[in-house]
Amino acid sequence: KFNVKKGRTVNITSSYLPHLPWSKRTETALKAGEDRAILLGLSMVFCSIMMYFMLCITMLRSYTDSVWTEESICTILNSSLTMEVNCSYSCGPECWRNSRYPCLQVYVSINATGRIGLLSYNEESQDISSECFYVPKCQKDHAAVQAVVVNISEKLKAQQQVRCYYDPAEQQGSVLLSRLYDSSAIFHSLFWPSCMLAGGSLIIFMVKLTQYLSILCEHISKMPK
Repeated sequence: KFNVKKGRTVNITSSYLPHLPWSKRTETALKAGEDRAILLGLSMVFCSIMMYFMLCITMLRSYTDSVWTEESICTILNSSLTMEVNCSYSCGPECWRNSRYPCLQVYVSINATGRIGLLSYNEESQDISSECFYVPKCQKDHAAVQAVVVNISEKLKAQQQVRCYYDPAEQQGSVLLSRLYDSSAIFHSLFWPSCMLAGGSLIIFMVKLTQYLSILCEHISKMPK
């Protein structure tokens, strides 16, 4: 109740409350908060969709296109430097110079099938050169590149057996030491976009649920008792 004049009072009923100035300010603030929450949720959903798109054209595409899906143990039969491969490196803007790197060939036997094949480091090395195990970065210092490749060769010779990946359909005769993206990498890459998508969807759902419950309560309050 509010005292209007001495000895007179005015009853403030529930129907009068929405017309009070502070009630309008509260309603405006709530509406702005809901709009910001929905905008945040939509932004999270949009970002997660963009991340899914980038993953699909990079990691997932490489993972699904790879034919080296079966894992096994390979026995190293021979590891040797066979030839020099020409390459080019950048020496400045629009400047390229020629160099060389030694080609390391590694023959392995797949224990699961008994098949013999050339070992490549991963899919990228296989695409660049199917004959060489490892393709180093081309640079001017040929001796440094030679030392790196020789060191890799010695380490492979010291290991009698290594984990490897091969093509079960035998369309590819080569064998991989490792894959660019395995199932674990794909899972961890998809985990955070999925969390962002779920979080954004949950925010939008909660805001819409709150608005629905608010409208429902308003209708119930207006019903005759």
